[in-house]
Amino acid sequence: MRTPEPAALVGPEGGPNRATFLELFFDLVFVFALTRVSARAFEDLALEGGKTSWTFLTGGGKTLLLLLALWAVWQGTAWTTSRYDPYHIGLQTIVIIALVGSVVMGVAIPRAFSSTGLAFAVAYVVVQVSRPAILLLTLRRLQHRRLKLRMLITFSVTGVLWLAGALLPTGPRVTLWTLALLLEYLASRFGWPVPGLGRSTVSRWDIHGEHLAERYQQFFLVALGETILIAGLAYSRAPGSATRTAAFAAALLTTVLFWRIYVQRAGRILGEAVTRAAHPATIGRSAADTHLVMVIGVVATAIGYELVNEHPTGHNEVGWLAMILGGPALFLLGRARFEYEVFGRVSPSRWIAALLLVLLMPLLKPVVPLAAAIAAALVLLGVAVADARRAWGRPPEAAAPPF
Repeated sequence: MRTPEPAALVGPEGGPNRATFLELFFDLVFVFALTRVSARAFEDLALEGGKTSWTFLTGGGKTLLLLLALWAVWQGTAWTTSRYDPYHIGLQTIVIIALVGSVVMGVAIPRAFSSTGLAFAVAYVVVQVSRPAILLLTLRRLQHRRLKLRMLITFSVTGVLWLAGALLPTGPRVTLWTLALLLEYLASRFGWPVPGLGRSTVSRWDIHGEHLAERYQQFFLVALGETILIAGLAYSRAPGSATRTAAFAAALLTTVLFWRIYVQRAGRILGEAVTRAAHPATIGRSAADTHLVMVIGVVATAIGYELVNEHPTGHNEVGWLAMILGGPALFLLGRARFEYEVFGRVSPSRWIAALLLVLLMPLLKPVVPLAAAIAAALVLLGVAVADARRAWGRPPEAAAPPF
């Protein structure tokens, strides 16, 4: 629960549990933005010959950088609407600016390291700087204003790196943008420290836990929606062959299993775990990192299944296997940590299945991509069955966060 705040931004006692329509509208933008991330990765891996280990690492690293920037925008907006009244005009202005900026970033993503880099950087900087600036003008409580001032200074400094990088060639651009994101992450991790203004302690941050938990659940659903969209578009281009139909079926099955494994108790009661924690903001920040890992895994899997649908009987490449098998493995590792955040323990099926997927990579290198996709779906099915057997005939497990 949030502590009372005499500022105009505080809503009714206890705050809203459910996301507003504007927040849901904001989430829809990220279905589009994530498809642009997938399109860029697909070009690197299939259309431009990015099939060697080195090209996969460099192309994948640049795509990951753009995905992390998108996540930073979404997460900053979600935390803001979970701390203050999302129906206030100031908060709605912040969400609308973030919505427009995310659309521009999504449009710019495929050519962000060439012709559209400046558009991407300007949109990102405007979103990140405007959020603390608007809150600084609206909040009344001194300690909250100090936090927003530190955030404004931080994003203004890193904004210079984003804009300068957009004017440079690809190599220096990647370096400056990576440095900017790293500085922002470290600043958030250590309470936005600024010389002369001190820093904040995350355990003292007041958030509406149930609202924030629901926002993370909704973003995970956005990632699943992007997976279905990518698979459907890839299949609809040439739906006739049996191999492409099998690839599409494997993609749908994998998406359903992602949902089932996520919601199996832990995903269903995240809000309860956050509200039960001694310091809700601590588990909220931990859940942010966990959901980022799971979302990256889901997006990587979507890229892999687009490759499978385009080349179901082709020759497996290193980068392709990293998407087809590594994506589900990364999701399971994130899901294992998520289970620990909610229950304080981890089911062995999570890390065993993730290890099995990694071990399958060299074994499936000589076979066709469709076989690797089917193998990934079967491993995930095994995890879902293990979850169902463990829960069968037992009362629902209560949240027991270790924080």
